[in-house]
Amino acid sequence: MSHVTTAEPGDAPPPQGPRNPLDRFFDLTGRRTSVGREVRGGVTTFFAMAYIILLNPIILGGAKDVNEATLSIPQLTTMTALSAAITTIIMGLVGNVPLALAAGLGINAVVAFQAAPVMTWPQAMGLVVIEGFVIVLLALTGVRERIMNAIPLALKHAIAVGIGCFIALVGLVDAGFVTSKTESPPLALGTGGHLETWPALVFAVTLLLMIVLYVRRVPGAILISIVVGTVLAVIIESTASLPDNGWGVVTPAMPEKLFAAPDFGLLGEVDLFGGFGRAGVVTALVVLFTLVLSGFFDAMGTILGVSDEAGLVDERGQVPRLGRILSVDGVSAALGGVTSSSANTVFVESAAGVGEGARTGLANLATGALFTVTLFLTPLAEVVPAQAAAPALVVVGALMMAQVAKLDWSDLGIAIPAFLTIVFMPFTYSITNGIGAGLIAYSVIQAARGRWRQTHWLLWIISVVFVLYFGLNVVERALGVK
Repeated sequence: MSHVTTAEPGDAPPPQGPRNPLDRFFDLTGRRTSVGREVRGGVTTFFAMAYIILLNPIILGGAKDVNEATLSIPQLTTMTALSAAITTIIMGLVGNVPLALAAGLGINAVVAFQAAPVMTWPQAMGLVVIEGFVIVLLALTGVRERIMNAIPLALKHAIAVGIGCFIALVGLVDAGFVTSKTESPPLALGTGGHLETWPALVFAVTLLLMIVLYVRRVPGAILISIVVGTVLAVIIESTASLPDNGWGVVTPAMPEKLFAAPDFGLLGEVDLFGGFGRAGVVTALVVLFTLVLSGFFDAMGTILGVSDEAGLVDERGQVPRLGRILSVDGVSAALGGVTSSSANTVFVESAAGVGEGARTGLANLATGALFTVTLFLTPLAEVVPAQAAAPALVVVGALMMAQVAKLDWSDLGIAIPAFLTIVFMPFTYSITNGIGAGLIAYSVIQAARGRWRQTHWLLWIISVVFVLYFGLNVVERALGVK
């Protein structure tokens, strides 16, 4: 399959000759990559997703369970980094793909605001463990892989494009370059439609530098830009007068100390089945259904999109070693429950590392190693602001958008579902919603054309499931849950 970023800017093809054990294990030569490219890609992925180390504790730590109990922020920070390190390394070794994992945004919100209010934290994390086991079961039985392979190739391309739009918007919003409003229009540029803050300047400078270096094919363009942007942010923070939290989650100030001892107090704090007794079977099942559905399709979309962007999808639109990848994803979700950091899932920010040249699981070892280091260097992890890291998501989003050319826009049976897939992801801030909208529209159009028998039977089941998903609140009220 042709691919938009098959060659890293400034890198020549790997030299031919005897292959060392590292090359053979990760197939570096076969994927036309090198150790240097993989390490750069892995480091870039880490910087693009390092915000989760701080953001996940904020989301989970800001919620209370049914007993009004809260989780410790320092312990959550440790557990978030630990689970990300372990799962990312496992994915690299078992799946041999540059797909990093950490606590999934959206899934952690379900845990914090849907599960915790009706049960204790250990019971909520128990449901997360069960979710992981369900996903593993679906993977081991081949059901999950068959579902992914049943999706038409055109919609897989649309998923990749939609993810590109989504991560670009995530980057713009996280950096504060685009802000939300309660009145119309719902989004605006900067503050009140104007760019008038130092953080906005850092984002703009970093983005422009990244674009210039990338188009000039400078090796390490994305990573160099992130480092330069961070240095600029630290200088501005130390010299300019800024309002509190003007940078958002991360304030780019040099920490008073470099090292901090990790706190593993939340490890193993899990009550596997207690939530069914505390919240009731129906309520617990609804929460579990939401967790499984979100984790299942968010990861599916990310795996397809990032793998396609890395040139790892074959001519049939299938990802090699997919069964292993999906199994690791399920195990990682369960491990998130064991560590009380919420379900781990494949991170769409892995596309930033792919844009930097990552093509194999060796990149994951670099990413996982940095997550491991942050267990002891948590103060340093707080230096890189979103304004320096988010430009990578915008640039990679632009690269992923190129796959829109692979779609046949003259065929409305493909064009409309593809369009809905693409726009629903950024407009609803959810990969799952985009996939659901596209698959439902595709199935309906096929039926309207009298081609319902040509549609894979799994797609009909998935479409019905997504209809239930979108109407979940109505179902809950009908069952007396709300």
